[in-house]
This record gives sequence, C-alpha cells and structure tokens, in this order.
Amino acid sequence: MQLLINLESFLYDAYGLVSAFYPGEKPQVVTGWNPRMTGTEICAWSKAGDGIGLDVDISEITIYIGGQVAGAMAIDSSNRSDTKNRLKRLLYDCLQKRTGRSLPWGTLTGIRPTKIALKQFQAGASREEVRAMMADTYLTSREKIDLSCEIAMRELRIIGDSRNKYSLYIGIPFCPSICLYCSFSSYPIGVYRDRVASYVEAVKKEIAFVGEHFRDRVLDTVYFGGGTPTSISAEALDEIITCLEESVDLSAVREFTVEAGRPDSITEAKLRVLLKHGVSRISINPQTMQQKTLDLIGRFHTVEQIKETYALARRLSEEQKAAGGRGFLINMDLIVGLPGENLADVRDTLRQVEAMAPDNLTVHSLAIKRSARLNIEWDKYENILQSADHDIMDEVMASAARMGMQPYYLYRQKQISGNLENIGFAREGEEGIYNILIMEEQEDIVALGAGSACKMIRRNPDGSIATEQKVERCENVKDVEQYIARVDEMIERKRELYC
Repeated sequence: MQLLINLESFLYDAYGLVSAFYPGEKPQVVTGWNPRMTGTEICAWSKAGDGIGLDVDISEITIYIGGQVAGAMAIDSSNRSDTKNRLKRLLYDCLQKRTGRSLPWGTLTGIRPTKIALKQFQAGASREEVRAMMADTYLTSREKIDLSCEIAMRELRIIGDSRNKYSLYIGIPFCPSICLYCSFSSYPIGVYRDRVASYVEAVKKEIAFVGEHFRDRVLDTVYFGGGTPTSISAEALDEIITCLEESVDLSAVREFTVEAGRPDSITEAKLRVLLKHGVSRISINPQTMQQKTLDLIGRFHTVEQIKETYALARRLSEEQKAAGGRGFLINMDLIVGLPGENLADVRDTLRQVEAMAPDNLTVHSLAIKRSARLNIEWDKYENILQSADHDIMDEVMASAARMGMQPYYLYRQKQISGNLENIGFAREGEEGIYNILIMEEQEDIVALGAGSACKMIRRNPDGSIATEQKVERCENVKDVEQYIARVDEMIERKRELYC
C-alpha cells in the first residue's frame, strides 16, 4: 500500500483515512509526487492495484486510485478548514467505493470527537442541530453521533464552571516492565531505582513552584499518572503527597486520583499511604484477563494477582470508610484488539471483570504507536493481530450496562484498532473528572514530572474560553536524567506560560 501526495499539509488527514479503510496495513508515504511525470516510480505505482495518490495544485485536488482518476475537487485557498473537510469527504467516498466499507466515525481522524458536540452545545445548538452538522460535515454514523451527544451532555453537567480553576498532573515515569504496546515515556524501575530519590526531589521543587505561583487559583483535581506511580516505594509516594499537602491548598479538590495500574506494583503499604492522604480514585489495570496475552505483551503478573490486588484494595477501602474515612473508587482498564485475542477472549475477560465489580471501566481499542515495541517488531506480531470491531464494542457496552455504568468520556488515537474509540464508563456521580478535563480542554492542566505537558486554556476578558488558538502548551523533557538536571528550566517554562 502506497500513499502518494505532493503537499504535506493534507498528509495527516489523508493518511488517517487510508489507514482506517485498510486496517492492518501500514501505508508507505511518498511525498513530492507528480502523476503527470513518467518514470519507474510512478509506472510501478500505476500497476499496483491499491496505490492512492493526491495531486494538489493551485486550484484543484485530484485523487488517483490504482493509477486512475477517482475524483477531483476545487480548492478554496481562503478557507482551508472547509477545503480539508471537503477533501476528506471526497477521499472517503472514493475509498468507500473501492473497499465496500463504511467507517463508524466517518471522516473524523482527530482524537476528540466529543469536543465537536460539546462545543456546539456550549454555543446553544440543539441535539438535532448537532446531529445534522456531524452527519453532513463528517459523515459520522447515527450511532456514534448519538454516543457523542450523550457523552457531551453528561460532560457539561460534570465540568461546571471552570473559570479560575486548574488541575494538577504529576507524572511518575517508572514501570515494573515496558509493555509491548506502550509508547509512553516509561522507564523500568529495576534499572532506575537509584534515581528515584533525586526524581522525587525534582518533583517536589515543581510542586513548591505550583504552590506559590497558583496560590490565588482553585485546584480542582489531582492526577498521578505515569508510567505506573506505584512503581516507587510507599515512602516515596508518601513524601511526594506530603509535599503536595504542605505546598498547595487542597481544600477545594473534587477528585484525587492515583493510577496504580499494574497489580505487580501495588502493596498494602502503598495503598495505606494513598488512603491516609485522602486519595479518592485508583486504577487497577489488567488490560486483559487472559494469561497467554499477559505473558505475550510483557506484563509480568498473573490473572490471579489481579484478583488478589483488587480484593486487597477493596478491603482496605471498606475498612477506611467504616472508620469514618474516605475510601477508593476503583477503575479497571482493558484493551481490546491485543495480539492473539478474539471475541471469545474479550467476553471471558469482561465476565471476570464483572465478577469483581469495579466502580469504573475504561476500555481502549489498541492503537499501534510508532515508538511502541509492537510497531518496531511488527513482523513478529502482524499475523496474530485481530482488529477490534463492532461486535467486540457491543460486548463492552453490554457489559458496562450490566454493571450499571454509562459512557462518560471518549477519545480516539492514531492507528486505532477498527476505527473505534477509547471509552470510559461509570455510574452516575462516580465519573472521573480529570479524564474529561484533559480530553475536552476546558481547564488548565499544570503538569509536573518527566515527559509531562502543561495545557493553558486561553480565555476572553469575560472568562469564556477563546475560540482561536485556544490551547497553549509547554512540555517537560522526557528523559529522567535530563529532567532531574534541568528541573529549574522546566519551572521557568511554566512561569513563562502562566505569567
């Protein structure tokens, strides 16, 4: 499969659609191409039945498939957004005719489809107006439009008034091992254990800056992510959270989450530290309940460990509540589309998760990222990859409904399996607020730690969110050693962003 294009500004959108129509393929991109030229490259491409070319000139875009003209459209240079959407609809039509397939999300290739509905509702649009706009502009299916509207309306109720508020993300980039599909900035704790103390000191310096610089603003949510935050010791976790309590006003915090994640990183001592500090949400993330898959993807724990760790967290939480304290809400993450897994495997995983009865369920459709080992070692696994599909997502939706949960946030990723989505489920009143805020970009996210990224939401004088150049970012360096050495520089980046 080749994707040939002579103007890279349309490459991202074209590549996303082509990849969605040809799941499992990794199109080879050829830029600087001109179909009117002759030569070995274009001759070879013309003979390839599934080659796709986009020829962009001053006034027109022509689409070629298999060496033949499949469609053309005029360019309006004064309105790039409209041109892009019309191009995607034209390319979608050409690929739909070629493959006989339809995509549930239509031409949408971005990661936040619910933001479209959310923004329309905030502007006063009705549900029917949102439905019509998404169908006409993006060719989205009625099922996905209704899902987007349902989630967006729920998000509006949960977010509330976000003016003068911010959320705090603290990244702990260590893990027991690096999973096959992982593309995060994660480091094996066994190799980096002697750097944890220095890392904690660097994070504490950033926390002290937040306490000083944001003293006149309201902290809304706190989220410890990674990596796997519980990879570090109970003492190190206690040190960071104690620093947070001493430096920052937590009195208005609606939610305090620690993504415990890997069962092989969780101990009773760590859970007791989190409960002592009033952490309100944790994740225990099996990804699958199939031992063969856990072994394949590099998660060095057993299915039984998942159940034991969950039972321990639930017991300690109930003890805390019985003593008049605050217990945990427990989320579990799953991934569908993992190598070697089929519908029967997913059904069995959901059955086992239902028996544990978590408070939240988050289900990801596998996305194969460029830096993940699964992509780098593609040849090893491509024959056992089975794309997630509607049948699998139907099973997920039914399982969540049996547990009394509704979808409350949704996002997508590049190269996502089956052109589907990642979706979080919760019972009413138990939704993860930070998950919504980070996806819908309704509140500043101040991010600390290696590899983290701040998001500042630009606002109008009246406090409403600006529509143009809405989000500004600054990032911390990903490398742990560099982060420790340059933490003062990372603080200055934040000072400049939030001046």
